[in-house]
Amino acid sequence: MKRFIKNNVSWIGKIDWELRKFHGDEYSTHRGSTYNSYLIEEEKVAVIDTVWAPFAKEYVDHLEKQIDPKKIDYVIANHAEIDHSGALPELMVRIPEKPIYCTANGVKSLKGHYHKDWNFHPVKTGDRLSLGSKELIFIEAPMLHWPDSMFCYLTGDNILFSNDAFGQHYATEYLFNDLVDQAELMAECIKYYANILTPFSELVTKKIQEVLSFNLPVDVICTSHGVIWRDNPVQIVQQYLKWADSYREDQITIVYDTMWNGTRVMAENIAQGIKQADPKVNLKLYNLAKSDRNDVMTEVFKSWAILIGSPTINRGVLTSIAGFLEEMKGLKFRNKKAAAFGCYGWSGESVKMIQGQLEAAGFQVIDDGLRCLWNPDPKSIESCVEYGGKLAGLLK
Repeated sequence: MKRFIKNNVSWIGKIDWELRKFHGDEYSTHRGSTYNSYLIEEEKVAVIDTVWAPFAKEYVDHLEKQIDPKKIDYVIANHAEIDHSGALPELMVRIPEKPIYCTANGVKSLKGHYHKDWNFHPVKTGDRLSLGSKELIFIEAPMLHWPDSMFCYLTGDNILFSNDAFGQHYATEYLFNDLVDQAELMAECIKYYANILTPFSELVTKKIQEVLSFNLPVDVICTSHGVIWRDNPVQIVQQYLKWADSYREDQITIVYDTMWNGTRVMAENIAQGIKQADPKVNLKLYNLAKSDRNDVMTEVFKSWAILIGSPTINRGVLTSIAGFLEEMKGLKFRNKKAAAFGCYGWSGESVKMIQGQLEAAGFQVIDDGLRCLWNPDPKSIESCVEYGGKLAGLLK
């Protein structure tokens, strides 16, 4: 059974209900995901992207029930990452001479993954491929989020195949954005942007402006993961423009790890001081050792400011915090403030080390941080509350 998107365009992808980790173990997918592949059957027939490698045989077997693979004229590889291209080897066994259209960097990536010299046709922005009465227009999108990435646009049906842009890791049988739970959808969208696309925000803005300058009507946005945007598809484009513009909400997020609860006590009392001084601010606390780091990173993305806390251990910080700080450097958050805190017993380097990492990650560190010796006593707890009150005015 074909699942039609519009006219002669159908979805031929895979819903992965079991997926809980992505990019190795780097990204959490609590709601699973989809690998979206599309079949266009005009005078000429094109397949756009495939699915992840573990589902390659299943994908091709299903495709053969929809159409004789020999009738496929073109294969479009918008992105070479294996969650998109993983079924290409299985498909190309059946149609070895058919052309694959991708960017020049796409050729390098696909050869690097599969070591095959398929019939590659490199394309650039503005190149067109005739399907008969309709055309595919190619749009390079380097670093959104790989150097090889591209979009393509189907004339007549006004469909933008946007690859990783505008997607989300969200398993659903409903397929379309207007049919799913909207709160779940937007939660997965912002998590996807925060953890994957944030480093490329300037490029996101430029690429959206470039695509808008083409004055192409867009009725549907077909992503590579999650739902297809058919109801007011421009809404997700507008969200991306907001998220790319140093996005912040009225939120402060406190992230910490603790050995014997001293740093936790500090975090909670600093939070108390912030809340007393600014009752309206959305204040969130996360013990990173007990929280999903991608979810926490999404909260950092939403925040005006963050506080990072760790006790000193072996003249350093706890490993959960060290890894989190390193990841934030890669994400390149902009226009956010930060401070550090932590307990110590002997040397007490953690606060200074956290500050250095925060500065390296692009945060504006607003003071020298707060340290408490051993387990906070009543006087130290009072200093934490006072510190939070002071920060409330400085963090905005």
